[in-house]
Amino acid sequence: MPAYDFRCLDCQHRMVLRFSYAEYATAEKRCTRCGSLNLRRVITKVAIAKSESSRFADLDDDSVLDDLADADPATLGRFMRRMADETGEDLGEEFNTIVERLERGEDPESIEADLAVPEDALDDEGDMGADSGAEAASETAEMAESSTSAADALGDE
Repeated sequence: MPAYDFRCLDCQHRMVLRFSYAEYATAEKRCTRCGSLNLRRVITKVAIAKSESSRFADLDDDSVLDDLADADPATLGRFMRRMADETGEDLGEEFNTIVERLERGEDPESIEADLAVPEDALDDEGDMGADSGAEAASETAEMAESSTSAADALGDE
């Protein structure tokens, strides 16, 4: 049975009254504390579940990236954390480290320099060697840099 929130205008008591849809219009709505009929309906907040397809709907708007055009590292870090949270995927410890450093205000270029892959870690084809664990960190740094570049490009338009 649906529940309706009311506030008594005489004693200010808030209450929940339950009526079926059919009886709501004709039911007597009386304060449960003082018995007054002088009630006002209170509209409360409701939770709305988002479908998987609508999780990124608010990010379809290019203006979301406008805030990143001149963003400080902390803003960029918060944006990257939000994007990671929206995916629901664990992006790894390296990603979390980079985001934490950005949120502390560290310069993205210095973070990238710290995560640079030494040339001796590359194999003959220029790929990461099997012994290197920096591949994910390098990709995450590139992701941070490309987010900044994309935001800068959008800001120039």
